[in-house]
Amino acid sequence: MTGELIWASAGGLGIGAGLLLSIFGLPVLNKPRMAERLAPYVQSAAPSAELSKAPVLGGAAQIFAPALNMALRQLDRFSMDPGHLQRRLDEADLSLSVTDYRLQQLGCAAGAAALAVVGVVAAAASGRSHWFFALIAVSAATVLGVGLRDQALSARIRRRRARMLAEFPTVAEMLALAVSAGDTAPGAFERISRAARGELSTELNGLMRRTQAGVPFTSALRGLDSRLGVPQIGRFLEGVAVAVERGTPLAEVLRAQAADVRELSKRDLMETAGRREISMLAPVVFGILPTTVVFALFPGLSLLSIGL
Repeated sequence: MTGELIWASAGGLGIGAGLLLSIFGLPVLNKPRMAERLAPYVQSAAPSAELSKAPVLGGAAQIFAPALNMALRQLDRFSMDPGHLQRRLDEADLSLSVTDYRLQQLGCAAGAAALAVVGVVAAAASGRSHWFFALIAVSAATVLGVGLRDQALSARIRRRRARMLAEFPTVAEMLALAVSAGDTAPGAFERISRAARGELSTELNGLMRRTQAGVPFTSALRGLDSRLGVPQIGRFLEGVAVAVERGTPLAEVLRAQAADVRELSKRDLMETAGRREISMLAPVVFGILPTTVVFALFPGLSLLSIGL
């Protein structure tokens, strides 16, 4: 009976997948859109968002592209807009397009759903399953897979921001010293981008490449601010851009900005120390203190037991 149930479940899943692929492949659901009809006559430098043209999928994309494209459109409807998602990918320094990231989300969702299906089949084989709870488990696993990929992206952004904030005071001091020594603002940024190492210096290298490609220096600074998404660094870059535009003595501005950065670093350090006080008390209260009490009471209890 157990073997028949497993084969019946596998057959039902196969038939369901085949029916879904057949429905998604109907000509009614795959009518070319206006953009697709005009694409052969209009040359665009923007990357194509169609999965059927993605080289990473190969020939399998021609079979599964309609279903995947429909799933991507549903993700775009119920998730963040592509512009905001592209900004988050830039903040994480990932060389992925929005379509590639959506494809990774679909892969995580499919993997989580597959694990849930395996668990459901195992529960059905043991006779402890119900179709309603099985449906809920598979749906929850699918949503969890999408959420886990998004959480991984958020964690990468947080780690990168923390590294840049740790490097920021040193970079600000070096920029102030370079300008005080006689360098211009672009020259100081170029010197520091070559001398420093880390996440922030990598972004400064990109800033100088955009400047050398013809982008105005102040526009490149503001573009870097929008790319990083770190308010502390954004205020520093905006201050430099305003000083360059208005002709303010840059050395004084950078020295003032560097002093503000030092104070910000001290304040962040004090706040971190304040938050860590509770975590530092945990081993004392739950580890050292009970051990001390045991060592203090054990001799008296031993004497009492001997006297008794």
